[in-house]
Amino acid sequence: MTEKIIQIIAHAPSTNMEAMCRSVVKGAQSCKAEGITILCSSPFDTSAKEVVRSDGIILGTTENFGYMNGALKDFFERIYYPCQGLMEGRPYMLFVRASNDGKGAQKSVEAIATGLKWRKIQEPLICRGAWNLDFLIACEELGKTMALGVEAGIF
Repeated sequence: MTEKIIQIIAHAPSTNMEAMCRSVVKGAQSCKAEGITILCSSPFDTSAKEVVRSDGIILGTTENFGYMNGALKDFFERIYYPCQGLMEGRPYMLFVRASNDGKGAQKSVEAIATGLKWRKIQEPLICRGAWNLDFLIACEELGKTMALGVEAGIF
């Protein structure tokens, strides 16, 4: 069995977003999917080479000015052309910490993912409004869903 990699790429400028990222990782690791390695990194520390090697991608962003955060934008600007044409159909998921509606962040990420021809596995998890511990439960489920889907070969 060849090792599969799930790459979680998220910028965590706040303790709340950091907790959400940890919950995604916890969920992905909790199902103990066989042959799956879970990697989590900042968008600033993730290269195109690492993204191309991944079998599943989970993106995390805060909503900043109705858009994805600058760190994720920087990531996409660095990896877009090196990854173009190499990752068609790659499964991805998105989680957003939004103080407003999160739709701008969602739309901006989805536009780029569509250009890369990545495959959206489910509607983005948008955690809106006042901080809520249910956000952590939902993030954990997101990570678990990706790990189980990659392990089963359905993503």
